Amino acid sequence: MRICIVTGEYHLPGETFINRHIQHIFGGAAAVVCGRYHGENPYDVAWFNRRGRDTGLADRLMMPLAVGVNRLRHGTGRLPFGQAKRELKAFLKAQRIEGILAEFGTQALAVAPLANEMGIPCFSYFRGTDASKALNQGNIPGAYAKMMPRLAGVFSVSQFLLDNLAARGVTHPNAHVIPSGVNVRLFRPAEKRPLSCLAVGRMVEKKAPLVTLRAFLKASEGLAGAHLDVIGDGPLLTPARALVAEAGAEARVSFHGAQPHEAVRDRLAGTEFFLQHSITAANGNTEGLPTAIQEAMACGCLTVSTRHAGIPEAVDEGRTGWLVDEHDEAGFADAIRSAMTAGNRAAMAAEARQVAEDRFDNQKLLEKLERVIRETVAG
Repeated sequence: MRICIVTGEYHLPGETFINRHIQHIFGGAAAVVCGRYHGENPYDVAWFNRRGRDTGLADRLMMPLAVGVNRLRHGTGRLPFGQAKRELKAFLKAQRIEGILAEFGTQALAVAPLANEMGIPCFSYFRGTDASKALNQGNIPGAYAKMMPRLAGVFSVSQFLLDNLAARGVTHPNAHVIPSGVNVRLFRPAEKRPLSCLAVGRMVEKKAPLVTLRAFLKASEGLAGAHLDVIGDGPLLTPARALVAEAGAEARVSFHGAQPHEAVRDRLAGTEFFLQHSITAANGNTEGLPTAIQEAMACGCLTVSTRHAGIPEAVDEGRTGWLVDEHDEAGFADAIRSAMTAGNRAAMAAEARQVAEDRFDNQKLLEKLERVIRETVAG
């Protein structure tokens, strides 16, 4: 089946879940429509950049009317019109596209009406921001509600996101929870460094890295050999470094900045505990179901995290990790300490690995995605 992946930007190395679809869905038969092209096409696929095109004077004059009409009909002005629309239709026809998978609900807004015009089944994949922060933008819930009847099906990385959408009146009868998953053949446990901890992710508000650092420093007091590696970059990296320096704890915490995916995988393999204090940001932004936690479980890491978004759908408290409420810094420190002093760590690590194999094998999840698309298209 010939599928078109619609995404905001192409190519972004960090979007491993989208890149996997581009590479492997239906045997690697995908084309790409993006909002911004970054000049690299590592998967050698046909691509179309739908934004930033010079469409001429006629379309510039038409823009206010076209945007206004689209907002009235569809709740959004994101849809292509004029020459841009004609070129996109020509691309989809030339590529013999049989189905469209819009990665993120906000991308589906731009293509679902055109897909309907062309008789191409259109699906959307909700992953986090698009079903949390985006819902606080005044027009988005209404635009989503108008879009849903135009979609053949909806996917989400967690039930939490589907519930979040439903709370705003956005539902679809053909909705499925399919996590992004992890390559369990590459992410595997190795010999663990005792009392080693790892935190991975952008140093931003919803990851609460300063909470993680303070909690770790408190939890690791008096535990010889306890060490936290931090992988990631972002606006909170400088205050994070300052916090550790002020505490005189440079020997217990190492900052590595942003690292390639392979380096993260190697570090996870030998790490005993994975720490992630995810919270809901002030603007409403949440996780979906963090890929990093799925990768950590595949590597036999014990997770210490929060009851946030889809995380409780992955981590079974007391069996594969520990969870606390968001912003509960003291509880997070206690949970880290409990993890590092637990007597059944090896058994819990084996359980975490088994859960990853059973529920988060990305090959099985890709096959499920393909099966749902095929069955839906077949009617």
